[in-house]
Amino acid sequence: MAQRHLDPTGPRSGHAGPVPTGDALAGYLRAQATEFLRALRLHRETGSGASGSEGSADAARALRRSARRISASLHTFQSLLDTDWCEGMRPELAWVSGTLAMEHAYTARLERLLSALHRLSGSTAFPGPTAGAAAPAKASAPIHPTSAPERGNLTVGAAKAGALLDRQLNLARTRAHSTALQALGSSRFHAIADKVAVLASEVPLTKAAGTTDLRPLASAAEGRLTDAVAALPLVTAGNPYNASALVHGLSPDTVPHPQDAPWHQVRLLLRLHRYAREAQRGEPNGNAVVDLRLLSAGQALNHHRDASEAAAAAAQAARTPRIAPATAYALGVLHADQRHEVEAARFAFQQCWQKETVSTS
Repeated sequence: MAQRHLDPTGPRSGHAGPVPTGDALAGYLRAQATEFLRALRLHRETGSGASGSEGSADAARALRRSARRISASLHTFQSLLDTDWCEGMRPELAWVSGTLAMEHAYTARLERLLSALHRLSGSTAFPGPTAGAAAPAKASAPIHPTSAPERGNLTVGAAKAGALLDRQLNLARTRAHSTALQALGSSRFHAIADKVAVLASEVPLTKAAGTTDLRPLASAAEGRLTDAVAALPLVTAGNPYNASALVHGLSPDTVPHPQDAPWHQVRLLLRLHRYAREAQRGEPNGNAVVDLRLLSAGQALNHHRDASEAAAAAAQAARTPRIAPATAYALGVLHADQRHEVEAARFAFQQCWQKETVSTS
């Protein structure tokens, strides 16, 4: 039975203000554009060399965050904006966000896999993640006990498996870093930055946008999310172990896992829903009001994506020609462990999503 909890931010909570219209959307887009330009300036000031500083990494995250919010708003509220301008900007902003995300993704993936290898084998003979990076994964990841004989067999190949993953993912991270630097210096990115600078002062609204209510469009985004969640196999996700999740494990087929795509789509739709709520409620910083149910669901889906991509990386490493059997065995165990993490994330999402939000009167 669905759990019920109070939502003090609901429409009947007494926080209702004026009807949000295109003017509220314009204010939200101007705020996000200003944040994009501020992050870009910070990124240039903090440097972006091979040993990028922490300030540079923070600036890149802020660039991605504002680019995602602008792009999502153009998608949800496109009928209130100039169509040609939206169609031109959305893929460009997605390119910026995706390009800047790759370096961080490879770094986090390597830390996740090495931490899992260490947990499974008890070995310290391979590079390990920093304590700060490993803590969140340890807090959210269930512990899968391994018997002594299995752990002994795993330890034999764990060091070489860790070294192989370190080599492959560090190479990918370095390439992603170079790609990001080239992108930020390209004429394509400068053209995007120029358009965002114009957006910070002038939003291309339609004539009717000033009197159009944002709530039906935001509700449509929520409806798409609800429909996508309804199509998920939540009953299967409620089981502690989904054997079919390992069927495509280490097969020669490199196509992404067929079970994962609907969950990834729900993650994107949840993000669109969250950003539509921000625009509707006038929350340019994205942190004025926190819906714990959506926050928990988003964290579970992020964990699902990370585990899915880590499992794919382990499987890809296991396909490396001429590796030792013990190394392949360690990578196979690692792949299975990450697929179990995928199932755990699906279970966590199922648990938090089935909590029913009740608005206070």
